[in-house]
Amino acid sequence: MSNNQSYKIATIGFFDGVHRGHKCLIRQLTDEAQRRGMKSLLVTFDCHPRTVVSPDHVPVLLTTLEEKQELLRQTGVDEIAVLPFTRELSRLSASEFMQQVLYKELGVRALVLGYDHAFGHGGGSLNDYIRWGKETGIDVVRAHELEDMMVSSSKCRRLLEQGDVEGARDMLGRYYSLRGLVVRGFHVGHELGFPTANLQPDADKLVPAHGAYAVWATLCDGVRCGGMLNIGNRPTIGNGEAVSVEVNIFDYEGDLYGQRIIVEFVSRLRDERHFASRDELMNQLAQDEVAARKMLVSNL
Repeated sequence: MSNNQSYKIATIGFFDGVHRGHKCLIRQLTDEAQRRGMKSLLVTFDCHPRTVVSPDHVPVLLTTLEEKQELLRQTGVDEIAVLPFTRELSRLSASEFMQQVLYKELGVRALVLGYDHAFGHGGGSLNDYIRWGKETGIDVVRAHELEDMMVSSSKCRRLLEQGDVEGARDMLGRYYSLRGLVVRGFHVGHELGFPTANLQPDADKLVPAHGAYAVWATLCDGVRCGGMLNIGNRPTIGNGEAVSVEVNIFDYEGDLYGQRIIVEFVSRLRDERHFASRDELMNQLAQDEVAARKMLVSNL
């Protein structure tokens, strides 16, 4: 079936987080592509569809567009098409989208649909998509409902909002991470004997629940170090309502200001809480460091 190589088999989705459910669907896509002798294509969007159709209900994201594309490329798919999700695109019916975008623009001749996926203005049932596909020249097949397909981006978000970074890791198949710029803070960590890099996460990324975490930090030169990170208002210091993300990188001495780093959440150490004194806070930070180092050793 080598004559089919100019044609593509695709699947569609926003793929936020590129979690185990997404990877399960993509494996089915690539397997079907190999069986048919076609190229595999992922069709996704540059912003969450709700940004256009329901701007008051846009979820915070598990991955930026850059992160998502990196993760999707790692799946082994042949091509990725990132479509600008515009008002005009949102108004296309599924049939129009199949004809104008998938068939004509992208050369799609087969389409794998997730078990609960719908696209196009007004949506449709699986039988509708199969019928519209036949009218267009696209063979629509339904993905198998495997266990990993039960994983969802919304479930991952709920876990992270509760601080359950280990549960989120199970769903994602990797550590949840934040990327961002190191900006100047108040130098309180240095005064306490635990100097921190004050991280300004990329916009629209979900920041896990307040608390202390064991993390891996990857610096701009690619060096990966262990550390502990705190998210919150620093109630003992009197930080007001401002939320800070501060990471203490173990065994590191250097100036990270203005550099971009990545932190991966390994485990939650404790809730954020108010301490009676700075000495009590310093004692707790020493205990946190011991706990974090042990946790990181077990997650090498």
